[in-house]
Amino acid sequence: MVSLTGKDILNGEQFTREEIDLIFTVADDFRDQLRDKPALNLMNGYVLAALFFEPSTRTRLSFETAMHRLSGNVIGFSSAESSSTAKGETLIDTIRTVDQYADIIAMRHPQIGSANEAASVANAPVLNGGDGAGQHPTQALLDLYTIRRERGDVNGTTIVLCGDLKNGRTVHAGVEVYKHFQYNLIMVSPEQLKMPADITSRLRGYGVHIRETTSLEDALAEGDVLYMTRIQKERFADPDEYERLKGSYILTREMVERIRPDLTILHPLPRVNEITSDVDSLSTAAYFRQVRNGVFIRMALIALIMGKV
Repeated sequence: MVSLTGKDILNGEQFTREEIDLIFTVADDFRDQLRDKPALNLMNGYVLAALFFEPSTRTRLSFETAMHRLSGNVIGFSSAESSSTAKGETLIDTIRTVDQYADIIAMRHPQIGSANEAASVANAPVLNGGDGAGQHPTQALLDLYTIRRERGDVNGTTIVLCGDLKNGRTVHAGVEVYKHFQYNLIMVSPEQLKMPADITSRLRGYGVHIRETTSLEDALAEGDVLYMTRIQKERFADPDEYERLKGSYILTREMVERIRPDLTILHPLPRVNEITSDVDSLSTAAYFRQVRNGVFIRMALIALIMGKV
């Protein structure tokens, strides 16, 4: 019997295929139920702590929306400056404090491994909403869920990952959940921002067929799904290097219509200039539907972890 009750959600590698299928089934069920009512009465009286030490729009608000749609309550903060971290409090002390208030914790922090550190001291389950350039497992799940909803199946697809693959926590987590399916992977990035070698080596060990290239147009000719990511300014120690690389890849409507009109287009957002706004009206541009899917996936995770379904 598959169960997520009481589990921390820390990285993409932790999920089995059975757990992914369960999460998606519950997410689909919640989506159907919310067509007729604004909320489900599953988490009444429970408290989610949303601890965001780094800026966030979609992850923070979708976690909060998910808890509200389950009829739960939310506490937390949206920046390190609005917490006692600004006074010098350690992460561990913050987590031990919040653990006295909340039943479940969703957290984003700039330090790789911070979610694991939090989980090591918290009694409440911890959901990693992004730990620096490390992992973003709930985003990975909603991305995979979106591919399935947009295309009907993940098996047999060719997924193109494009942009900052070195620092992209969404793609680091994503490839770990995709590994349970039969698909091909094309990685597009500047040489300086390639996927870390330990990740590509591990994927090849799983039997994933991988091709690495610097040409987006070549990759699009073979791709079924494009997962576009921004070049992450905040991850660069050298501002000049960011300026050199920030415009490396820009997807335009003309490119899609000329090369691959049926291309499913995803982006974890925010975007800067890597997808032009004229792409938005294409029927296969799924990134705002992807945003909405995040609510259902995070609802499913919260309910499953708290033993409510």
